[in-house]
Amino acid sequence: MISFVRGPVAHLSLAQAVIDVNGVGMLVHATPKTLGGLRLGEETSLTTSMIVREDSMTLYGFADVQEREVFDVLLSVSGIGPRLALAILAVLEPESIRIGVANGDGKAFTKVPGVGPKVAGRIVLELKGKLVPTGVGVSQAPAAVAMEWKDQVVAAMTSLGWNEKDALKSIDAAIAAEPELAEGQSVAAILRATLRWLGQDGARQSSRMR
Repeated sequence: MISFVRGPVAHLSLAQAVIDVNGVGMLVHATPKTLGGLRLGEETSLTTSMIVREDSMTLYGFADVQEREVFDVLLSVSGIGPRLALAILAVLEPESIRIGVANGDGKAFTKVPGVGPKVAGRIVLELKGKLVPTGVGVSQAPAAVAMEWKDQVVAAMTSLGWNEKDALKSIDAAIAAEPELAEGQSVAAILRATLRWLGQDGARQSSRMR
């Protein structure tokens, strides 16, 4: 069992990073928020959870132990695998997940792509008593929440090579094109939409140059 990895970041992408651990490249899957806090060449330490199957061993990385704990508990829900558990953490903070379970708020989980009402209901039913609120990071003002997801998307984009000014401009353009994205503050969804907008904008500019 590998419980954490430490070393310089050798590679970054939208869904994973490679950490150089004493000359061995460890591939770690993580949320956009976690990946957004990494920088190529810089030393980092990630708490990890290893999923072992007959044909694979996969590492999932987290910014802290609390995220890993919620991830591991989510895997106990029937029908939820590691990718979907990670997707839930990409959209909802660990404390929001705990509060949603404690309050029986299945609707909160339907914001996650791939989680419908039935799966959301199972999450609430099967995790009742297993995940309880800690009282940390329970609530934030709407403006603070909006700034938080924007900061996370900017961090993810700058780690992928864009400068901060272009990242902010692209995020605003993507939100203007798809305003419903801002309502759920889904970092993963906004990041994907921004990159999609950048691709479309590049194609438009290319066609104008012909």
